[in-house]
Amino acid sequence: MTEDLTPAEAYAAALARNAEQATALAPFREMYDFDLDPFQIEACRALEAGKGVLVAAPTGSGKTIVGEFAVHLALTQGRKCFYTTPIKALSNQKYADLVKRYGADKVGLLTGDNSVNGDAPIVVMTTEVLRNMLYAGSQALSGLGYVVMDEVHYLSDRFRGAVWEEVIIHLPESVTLVSLSATVSNAEEFGDWLDTVRGDTEVIVSESRPVPLWQHVLAGRRMYDLFEEETDHGGRGASRREVNPDLLRLARTENTRTYNPRDRRRGKMVREADRERERRQRSRIWTPGRPEVIDRLDAEGLLPAITFIFSRAGCEAAVQQCLYAGLRLNDDEARQRVREIVEERTASIPGEDLHVLGYYEWLEALERGIAAHHAGMLPTFKEVVEELFVRGLVKAVFATETLALGINMPARSVVLEKLVKWNGEQHADITPGEYTQLTGRAGRRGIDVEGHAVVLWQRGLDPGHLAGLAGTRTYPLRSSFKPSYNMAVNLVDQFGRHRSRELLETSFAQFQADRSVVGISRQVQKNEEGLEGYREGMTCHLGDFEEYALLRRDLKDRETELAKQGAAQRRAQAAGSLEKLKPGDVIHVPTGKFAGLALVLDPGIPAGRTNGHRGFEHHDGPRPLVLTAERQVKRLASIDFPVPVEALERMRIPKSFNPRSPQSRRDLASALRSKAGHINPERHRKNRSAAADDREIARLRAALRAHPCHGCDEREDHARWAERYHRLQRDTRQLERRIEGRTNTIARTFDRIVALLTELDYLRGDEVTDNGKRLARLYGELDLLASECLRERVWEGLTPPELAACVSALVYESRQADDAVAPKLPTGNAKAALGEMVRIWGRLDALEEEFKINQAEGVGQREPDLGFAWAAYQWASDKGLDQVLREAEMPAGDFVRWCKQVIDVLGQIAAAAPREDSTVARNARKAVDSLLRGVVAYSSVG
Repeated sequence: MTEDLTPAEAYAAALARNAEQATALAPFREMYDFDLDPFQIEACRALEAGKGVLVAAPTGSGKTIVGEFAVHLALTQGRKCFYTTPIKALSNQKYADLVKRYGADKVGLLTGDNSVNGDAPIVVMTTEVLRNMLYAGSQALSGLGYVVMDEVHYLSDRFRGAVWEEVIIHLPESVTLVSLSATVSNAEEFGDWLDTVRGDTEVIVSESRPVPLWQHVLAGRRMYDLFEEETDHGGRGASRREVNPDLLRLARTENTRTYNPRDRRRGKMVREADRERERRQRSRIWTPGRPEVIDRLDAEGLLPAITFIFSRAGCEAAVQQCLYAGLRLNDDEARQRVREIVEERTASIPGEDLHVLGYYEWLEALERGIAAHHAGMLPTFKEVVEELFVRGLVKAVFATETLALGINMPARSVVLEKLVKWNGEQHADITPGEYTQLTGRAGRRGIDVEGHAVVLWQRGLDPGHLAGLAGTRTYPLRSSFKPSYNMAVNLVDQFGRHRSRELLETSFAQFQADRSVVGISRQVQKNEEGLEGYREGMTCHLGDFEEYALLRRDLKDRETELAKQGAAQRRAQAAGSLEKLKPGDVIHVPTGKFAGLALVLDPGIPAGRTNGHRGFEHHDGPRPLVLTAERQVKRLASIDFPVPVEALERMRIPKSFNPRSPQSRRDLASALRSKAGHINPERHRKNRSAAADDREIARLRAALRAHPCHGCDEREDHARWAERYHRLQRDTRQLERRIEGRTNTIARTFDRIVALLTELDYLRGDEVTDNGKRLARLYGELDLLASECLRERVWEGLTPPELAACVSALVYESRQADDAVAPKLPTGNAKAALGEMVRIWGRLDALEEEFKINQAEGVGQREPDLGFAWAAYQWASDKGLDQVLREAEMPAGDFVRWCKQVIDVLGQIAAAAPREDSTVARNARKAVDSLLRGVVAYSSVG
C-alpha cells in the first residue's frame, strides 16, 4: 500500500515510525509475540506521556499489559514500581510472571507472610501492605515512580475496600497511578475522582471481549442458544438481541402446570391423561446432572469448563458424583503427568498430614481431570488445581464464585447451575455484574475462537430475566470507604485534625455523595421557584394569608388527631369486649358480610393471652370463630366489630358438634334462632365527639373567625394555592434534609471517632499520645479492642499458645452467625483473658453508642468471636493436624487462612506492645513460631 502514498504522505509516515521507535513503547511491544489491542496502546501512550490511567475492560482482555508497561517504564527510568493486588494468590501469580520476564534480582514480593527481596525496583504486594508502608513513612517509598492497582474495583468491597481509597489519597503526588478495573458502568465518574485527587488521569474503557461469548441454556438433552443466531452472539451490544423463541416457548410450557387439581371433578380418565402428558413433557425437559453436563460438554468439544456452584459442599459433592459416574477426561499420558506435578508440589507435606487432608481422593480426581476449587481447600491444593487447569491437565473444575475474582484460570466454557446464591443473609438473585464476572472466564485468548456460557435449566427459569443478566453492563463502582480508629490516629499524626478532615472529604465516597446531591439541589432550586409562584397566588389584600392558612392547617391537624384518638379508643373497647367472650355466648355481629346473630364457638384469643392480660400484643386482636344463624362457621376479625359487643344470651354447644358437618351446623343454627331470634340488640350509642369539648379547637376556630382574611371573597381560591404551597414546602424540606445527610458524611464520622479517641486519651487535639502511637501500629477490624487489651495488660503472663487463642478472637468470624453451641475454650488464664476481652468490648460498645458510632454503617468494633480460640491454642501447643481439624470441625483451607490472620495480628502486637516490663511482645513472637509450622508453614498462599 505504500506505493499509493504521495511523497509527502510517505515522509509523514516515516517520521511517525521513527517517532514510535524512539518511545519506550516500541521495545516493550517487541517483548510480546502478539500485537497489542488499541485500548492497550492508548493506555500505554498516556502513561508514557506522564498521565495516570484508569483502564476498565472485561475479564481476560489483557488489562495487565498496561500494568506491565508501567513496570517497564520504571526500569527504563531507573525508578521503582509497586504492583498491588487484592489477594495473596494474585500477588504470587504476578510475582512469578514478572520474575520469569525480568529475573529474580529485580522483582520482590511482600504479602504480609511472605517477604522476598523487598528492596527490589519492582515489588509485588497486597494493597494492605502498601497502605501500612504509607502510614509508617517507609524508606521503601523513596524513588517510587509508579503504582499499579490491579482489580481496583475491589474498593467496592465493604470489608476491605477502604484500603484502596486510603492508598490512592495518600500516595505522593510524584507517583503515577495505574488503575486496572473490570468493566464498570461509572468508569467516567471514577476517572473524574482520580483526576481530582491524583491529577491528570486518562480513562480508557473497552467494552469488547477479546473472545466472543455465546450464551446457552442446557435443558434435558438439548442445548438452546439464549439469543437468536442472527443477532449479536458476543453480547457486545452491537445489535439488538432477541431471546430465542424456542426457549421462550419451552419456558411457557414447562412453567405452566399441566395438571390442575380442580380437574379432579372430571374423573379418573382426565387425571390419567394429564399425568401421561406431564410424563411425556418431562421426558424432554429436566435439569441435567453434573456428570451428564461434563459428559455433554466433552462430547461437544467445550472443555475445559468451570462450573460455578455457590457452595463448598456442593463443589466437593460434584467431584464425587463425577467419580462415581466413572468420568475420565485424561488419557494415560496426562494421568502420569498429573501425578508427577502433584507429587512434586506436595513433596514437603508430611505423609501423616496427607491422609488427613484427603490427598489420595483429591489425587484420584485430578488424574481423571476433575477438581474442586474453593476457600475451604488447602492453599497448596488450590495452587496445584490452578496450575493443572492452565496446563490443560484438569478439564472440569467445580468452583465457588471466589475463583471469578482475579485468578488467571480462563476456560472454554463456564457453567452456572443456578442464578441464585446465598449472600450471607438470604438467597438472592445474582446481579448483572456478578453474572458478567462469572461468565467472563469463558474463552481463552489465543486458544479459543469463542467462549461459551451455559446456564442449566431449572423449573421457573425466566429466559427474559437471563437475557437481562447477560446483556446488562450495569456494574457500578460504589465506594465502601469509612474512617477507622487506626486510620484516624495515623492521619492526625501525619497531618493534624483539620488537614485530615480535608483529606477525608476528598475520598471517592464523599465525591459520590456530593455528586448525588447535585441533582437534589437542582430540584430544591426548582421547588423554590415554584414556591414563589404559589406565594403570589395566595396573596390576599385583606391580610397575611400564610398566617391564616397555618391556622386552618393547625385546626385540621387537631381534628384529625382527635379523630384518630377516638377511633383507637373505640377499637380498644371493641377488642376488650371480644376478649370477654366465651364459647356459648350469643352475640350480634354489628357489620360486615356476616352481620347478624351468631354463636361463639371459640373466642380466638391468641395463644398465651388470658382475659385482661395486657402484656401480650397481637396485631389482629381476638378473632372469634362463630356459627351464624345462616349455618356458616366463620373466623371473624376485629374489622367486623367497630363497636363493643356483649353476650345477648348463652347456649350450650353439644360435645358432638362438628363444624365440618352440614347436619351439625344446621341443627345448632336452628337452636340458635329459636333461643335468641326474638332478641333485638341494643343500638350502640355514639359518644359525644371529643372535638366538641376541646379547648384548642375552640381557640383555633375563634382565631380563624377573627382573622382579616376570613372575610375575603376569594378565600377558598387563596386556600387552594396555600395548600399547594404547603405541600411543596414540605417536599422541599425533605430534600434539604437529604442534602444535609449526604454532605460531609465522612468528615462527621471522623469527628465522632476523634471525639471517642480523645475521651480514651489516644488523642489530645493534634497530638497523638503514646496510647495513640500504639493504636497506629494495629491494623484490623478490632484495632481499638487490641489496643485497649495492651493498655490494660490483659495478655500479660499468658503462654504463647494462650496468647494465640486470645488474639484469634480479634480476627475470627464464624461462617454461621449465631452458633447454638458455645465454643470450646482453653481453661485457666486464657479463659479469664478472653472473658476480660469481651468485658472491654462491652465498654467500648457502650462508648460507641454514646458517640453515635454505628456498626451498621461499617464503623466500630464488632463483638470478638471465640470460635477459633481452641483450634489456635491446640495448634500452637504442637497438637497434630488430624486432632486439631477434627475438634475444630473446620476445612484445612479455612484453618490455614485463620492461622495466617492470627499470625499477622500477632506480628502487629509484637511491634506495638511495650518493650519494658512486659512479656507480650516476646510471647507474641513465640506464638508466631508455634503457629507457623506444618500445613500453615508450607502453604504459600493465605
